[in-house]
Amino acid sequence: MKKWLSALILVMVVFSLAACGQKNDKAGEGKKEATTKEVFKIGAIPDQNAADLDKGMTAVAKYLSEKTGLKVEFVPSVDYAALVTGFQRGEIHMAWFGGLTSVQARNLVPEAESIVQRPRDAEFHSVFITQSSENFTKLEDLKGKSFTFGSESSTSGHLMPRYYLTEAGIDPNTDFDGKPNFSGSHDTTYKLIESGAFKAGALNEAVWEAAVKEKKVDTNKVKVFYTTPAYFDYNWTVNSNVEDVFGKGTKKKVKEALLSITSEQKEIADLFQTDRFVETKNDNYKKIEMVAKELKIIK
Repeated sequence: MKKWLSALILVMVVFSLAACGQKNDKAGEGKKEATTKEVFKIGAIPDQNAADLDKGMTAVAKYLSEKTGLKVEFVPSVDYAALVTGFQRGEIHMAWFGGLTSVQARNLVPEAESIVQRPRDAEFHSVFITQSSENFTKLEDLKGKSFTFGSESSTSGHLMPRYYLTEAGIDPNTDFDGKPNFSGSHDTTYKLIESGAFKAGALNEAVWEAAVKEKKVDTNKVKVFYTTPAYFDYNWTVNSNVEDVFGKGTKKKVKEALLSITSEQKEIADLFQTDRFVETKNDNYKKIEMVAKELKIIK
């Protein structure tokens, strides 16, 4: 009898432990599910001061989170190429690209879509700057002078300035004083001209205007001597994987959130120098692609 009772108790203990184990497993599974919600990651080309970019893009992430219910996070990139690579791998779900990088990204991810831009991006310009003591009035005056572009992958800091230089009969590889420099960002470009390191350079019109307004550049030392014709440039491009990862309708939801941004979102408005965004489409960047292929920057 005692042996039988002991065996019964042992069986009951085993079943009790097994049941507890199953409850803990289920609780663990629920906890795991709650803490592994997919993060909607956004990026931006690092074309200006990193602290300003981080502040503004973090504000974008917060706004999108509130408007869409997604968990949105800004992921900084070390350079333009790193952002394009992250987008290609599906690690970046939406990015603020320049015209050239958006074309590069969409060539690698064919179903990706450029969806939103600022009004000014439909008629964007690059500016050519030089030291105030120089009397340059046209691009041809740059022959034999030292020169710096921005990043090699920049639309407004390299691609379009190079295009208009070649249109003016200047070969950047042979007609400057030495090979052209690549500063890496627009703010570095105007600082290099200001310091006298280079006689001239080209950069993003919007960054230049902001630098002048915020007195980040000494206009007694640096001036604009040429502004390019207009072209399409910056845009928000959404990856082709967002509907699969975050559900049907995500692209529309994110697009509507971007289009709802106004000047009331001050940190965002300050970074982008706009009070609103407007719709755009892939076809708007065909000229950028054509120029990039013509200059053999992309295949």
